[in-house]
Amino acid sequence: MSGRSEHIIKAYAEELQALDALIARMGGMAEAQLAAAVQALVSGDVELAERTIRGDARLDDLEQEVDAAVVRILALRQPMASDLRSVISALKISSDLERIGDYSKNIAKRSLPLSQTRQIEPIRALPRMAGLVQAGIKQVLDAYLQGDAATAVDVWERDREVDEMYSGLFRATLTYMMEDPRNITPATHLLFIAKNIERMGDHATNIAEVEHFMVTGERLEGARPKGDASNYAVVMPADVTGEKGDRQA
Repeated sequence: MSGRSEHIIKAYAEELQALDALIARMGGMAEAQLAAAVQALVSGDVELAERTIRGDARLDDLEQEVDAAVVRILALRQPMASDLRSVISALKISSDLERIGDYSKNIAKRSLPLSQTRQIEPIRALPRMAGLVQAGIKQVLDAYLQGDAATAVDVWERDREVDEMYSGLFRATLTYMMEDPRNITPATHLLFIAKNIERMGDHATNIAEVEHFMVTGERLEGARPKGDASNYAVVMPADVTGEKGDRQA
């Protein structure tokens, strides 16, 4: 092998490692944003909420860096087989992490009016639900960096627990709304926040599916495990899902 060939192979490997490092940075920041948003919500810390809102821009910047790195690798290296799966997976995962950041920003935004209203009991369940999602994000990103498909499957299967927690919180919050009209405003904010957290869990599940395909070349079989029955309990306004807009503030 010529010195030039060795140099090209080394440079290519370094580019792939740099791409992994970008995903790791995005993942760490997404976890931190979620933790900060929930802390601001529970404590009523307006300054922390505002910092969390501003911090989302950095995640957006990192996603653009991933996009640029992927385009460069595809154009210059023309990866194949497992390398191609890795590069495309990084592109998809960065998009999921950016959306997780958006949902954290949404939570932080809603914590601002909530800091001026009475707290209601369902808010106590949110840190546990968010902690479960945060753990899933960390675990699936560790699995991505280690090429661990089995752990990705574990995260994928545990999404049901997040959905079940959301359903329970949904029903409890509706009860508080019906019991006292003064609870309607804070309870409505909490419903949006809980849905944002549940959607973050879905994005962690997306990452698990991508990571499994990256490692094995095969898609996870069967329907996603879901435990959210809230859609059957009551018809909510379309924007409660947080599916559209900015994506729901």
